[in-house]
Amino acid sequence: MSRESIIQEIKAEIGQLTQVLHLLEGGKAKATKQAKAPRKISAAGRKRIAAAQRARWAKIRAAKK
Repeated sequence: MSRESIIQEIKAEIGQLTQVLHLLEGGKAKATKQAKAPRKISAAGRKRIAAAQRARWAKIRAAKK
């Protein structure tokens, strides 16, 4: 047997085994990762974060003087 014929036979057998495996798994498709919904922050939350950041900046500016 030539190298090419052996490779063809192996590829054919891999294809058959893949089909058998698919049937044994119940024909399920591969599980894909569900995309998470983007997290939304409330306006009040944004205001708290902004106020905290302004306080940090003010503290740094006060320390420089």
